[in-house]
Amino acid sequence: MDLTSLSPDIQSLLAPMLEDTAAAGADTPNPVMATAHRIGFALEDGTLSRADVTKLVQSLRDSAFLRRAGRLHRYVGGTSPETTAERLKDSVKKLIESLPARTAEAFIQALTPTRFAAVFTAHPTFAVSNDVYSALAECASQPVLPDDAPFFETHRRTAPPTLNEEFDLATQAIARARDAIDLLTVELLEAAHHHWPDVWHTLSPQPIIATSWVGYDTDGRTDIGWWDTLRLRLRMKLFQIERLQQQVAASGVSAPVLADRLEKAIAVIQQQIATTPTSADPQAVASFADLLVNNHATALNKASDLADDLQAAINAAPEAARLPLAVARAGFLAHGLALAHTHVRLNATQIHNFVRQKLNIPDDPGNPAHRRALLNRVNDALDQAETVPVDFGSLMSDPSTAGRLMMTVAQIIKHIDSDTPVRFLIAETETGYTLLAALWAATYFGIADKLEISPLFETEDALTNGDRIVEEVLRSPAWRDYVRRTGRMCFQFGYSDSGRYVGQLAATNLIERLRLRIHDQLARWNLQDITVIFFDTHGESIGRGAHPFRMADRLNYLSPPHVRAKFAESGITCREETAFQGGDGYLLFGTPELAGATIASISENLFTPLHHAGDPVYEQPDFSADFFSSIAEGMTKLVADPGYAALLGAFGPALIDRTGSRPPARQSAESANRTRLSHPSQLRAIPNNAILQQLGWCANTLQGLGAAARRHPDTFETFNTSSPRFHRALDFAQHALASSDDRVLKCVIQLLDPGFWLDRATGEASKTRRAAFLSLMRDLEKLDFSADLHAMFRRIQADHLALREAWEEAPHGSDRLRALHAIRIALIEQIWLLACRIPFFMPRSGFNRDVMMQQILCLEIPAVLKEMDHIFPSGTAASDLDFHEPRGPREESIYIREHREIFIPMRQMFELAREISVAVMHDIGAFG
Repeated sequence: MDLTSLSPDIQSLLAPMLEDTAAAGADTPNPVMATAHRIGFALEDGTLSRADVTKLVQSLRDSAFLRRAGRLHRYVGGTSPETTAERLKDSVKKLIESLPARTAEAFIQALTPTRFAAVFTAHPTFAVSNDVYSALAECASQPVLPDDAPFFETHRRTAPPTLNEEFDLATQAIARARDAIDLLTVELLEAAHHHWPDVWHTLSPQPIIATSWVGYDTDGRTDIGWWDTLRLRLRMKLFQIERLQQQVAASGVSAPVLADRLEKAIAVIQQQIATTPTSADPQAVASFADLLVNNHATALNKASDLADDLQAAINAAPEAARLPLAVARAGFLAHGLALAHTHVRLNATQIHNFVRQKLNIPDDPGNPAHRRALLNRVNDALDQAETVPVDFGSLMSDPSTAGRLMMTVAQIIKHIDSDTPVRFLIAETETGYTLLAALWAATYFGIADKLEISPLFETEDALTNGDRIVEEVLRSPAWRDYVRRTGRMCFQFGYSDSGRYVGQLAATNLIERLRLRIHDQLARWNLQDITVIFFDTHGESIGRGAHPFRMADRLNYLSPPHVRAKFAESGITCREETAFQGGDGYLLFGTPELAGATIASISENLFTPLHHAGDPVYEQPDFSADFFSSIAEGMTKLVADPGYAALLGAFGPALIDRTGSRPPARQSAESANRTRLSHPSQLRAIPNNAILQQLGWCANTLQGLGAAARRHPDTFETFNTSSPRFHRALDFAQHALASSDDRVLKCVIQLLDPGFWLDRATGEASKTRRAAFLSLMRDLEKLDFSADLHAMFRRIQADHLALREAWEEAPHGSDRLRALHAIRIALIEQIWLLACRIPFFMPRSGFNRDVMMQQILCLEIPAVLKEMDHIFPSGTAASDLDFHEPRGPREESIYIREHREIFIPMRQMFELAREISVAVMHDIGAFG
């Protein structure tokens, strides 16, 4: 660890502390806590200043930043534009070589329909400032990693991103993705030009597209009005048409008819955006409706409106300009009238509520006893469904979330883009009734044939019984007719919630098994001629489901070659879709170089012929089933353990900043709740995962793995070395172990243990410190965490030891992370000890000392300091004006000492603790 940037005195003080974190053996007192105590003593006696600690944290943070940049560079296979061009060219060559016939028809058939979509989502993972993300992407794009990280005083955001800010960041990443897709299109069309020179210019390949739900995802949030969705969707339309206008201009071709249509469309869309209402004000909505409804021809209503003009421009262009125009046309027609395709999302319960009101169906879809009756009722309703007109008046008056979203989509299809389907994702789908109810609502509003209804399978029940849900819906003639008309059936798989409840490795096994069962259901119902769309909504980290080491492994992990081969054998076309979530996900498109390398990785995966060799994980299904079910059992028991909820809810939530615009409906990502967390479900998945990382133990990736390995130690070792699928899964565990340390977790549990503070008080010579330790002991007893935490830790430790016994080569946590955790534990101790010095105060609006200490022990420091500012005001500057009487004494503040010695240091140390969280996140590689 590099300490050379620190003063010699600080180096000599810190070096032995940091070395302890790696050198101590199992029979040595916990080196993390020992280091934390030394730092605490040094802070108290003045040997070490807060400025020194800040400098150390910044040094460790910047070192982690550079390692993260290096991993990102390697993740996509390097970022050299020349290498990316060669990779794209080589992947296209493999595609040509794999064609059953060397014809233009076979070529375009291999690229149609779309084979892959990159989905840009606004999950709350915007954990650092935008400038830091940009610097990280720039460093990762360099041929050689710089020696020093660009310096920022803090990597933290000044505030959570707004919805508009998330949208802007998403569209910037999407624009770079589109540019990279164009690089692939260049290679495809150049290859076509070589092989079929007479027809290449008529081809519009679209194997990869961009898709987004940013601004359209209303699952779990109420702050996105239908007017917001329409405004942002119109902006996507504007970006798409402006992009085409710029590409035509850059080609140097004179296409006056096309240019005129584009210019007029841009002017009208800009007017529509400016007139989009900001609320359901009737007059504003009526004015907007006038502009939107009555300008279809000028604003364009489908991308194909320009197909003839584009072809005419290509035909008339000189040879050198035909390729860029053909590339522009391909991207434009592939994406329709938007920079990216559109996903909307809501919850199954909202669909149920809407249909219950409309069809007077009072039965509970969650009750298995009602399932058959509900399915019959909704199928009868589908047979008799009649379409109603939709206008903005009906949209304004509908009180239901599902009704408003359906009508918003109807307005998009009617007035913004009538050609491009809209994906309609339904979270927490656990019955076929949900999908049939959504189909009835879509039919009711006249949009069924342009709506891609997709269940989100994310709960353990849905992943285990998903084939039953698929069977229920496929039994419906109305659904089968709908699938055949649209030619698609869509599925979404959630990795975050499933991973945190059954374990990340078990979740991906359940998802793979469900894919295979979906294949069997489609074959059973003779639906082999449709396209199946599999959308995996993993994130970028080990806790979210993306492979930690290489983009190529990520793609094969999410879509295993075994499953792809199964669908190919049946002639079922598959489109894979993968999420790039928030700040972390957008990094993979953070520069043109990164975007190009990412798309090159995807094209290699798409166009390299499948050579699916035997894999023991499939040849010995009994072992696989037992192994992954053992992991699920271990994680399920941990989730049910009251100590696990206590661990997550103690002070973990306060260690992370809020990282998105989505309101935390279950549990704030800013602070622990004042009512004790009783179950992890009260937290959202991303903060749940992020808290585990910050507490030093990635339980959602590791728990249960030890028990599973102990059951079959020899087979475990054999599979790890001989099964590519099994080894890719264990890569998650490798990274999780390298990012975890049970001694860090033990320190956290000690901090929350009253007995730990009693022992310290017993051995403390200073009366003041002894009194503070005893005070903390009494306050921690009121929280009553300790017994549950210790029992939970024994569960984790036993499984960890079993894993170490079966997997001797498994990695250990790093000294860098241990040092960061040790520094933060020292800061937390200092904050708590400062709290013991806060003077007595009278209760204020329900806020008393007991409440204050509970909040401080849960690290709700900003909330406490806000109260302290009222109880112990710092005063205002004394005035020197003439008040026409003899001058009295001027008091700036009677509480200046409390602020200087307690509250200001407390705030500074808390801010530094959160800076450490960013450093930990950099070291792990992603947030949550």
